[in-house]
Amino acid sequence: MAKAVIIGIPGEAGLWLADLDAGTVKPLNPTGELATVNGLRKAGGTFVKGVDLAVAVSSAQVALSGHVDG
Repeated sequence: MAKAVIIGIPGEAGLWLADLDAGTVKPLNPTGELATVNGLRKAGGTFVKGVDLAVAVSSAQVALSGHVDG
């Protein structure tokens, strides 16, 4: 089972590393193949691996209320 997730969302230039065990989210400076994938993302591509649900919401409050923005 994954214990960390790399996150990139449209409009946000950087990537983020969410450490599920530590309960933290930190900026990530991609290198190697991850930098290549990030370049494709910046050009409009989407890369998904090992994730079965991902939803971008407008705020944490929206997520905590159980709503999914449309």
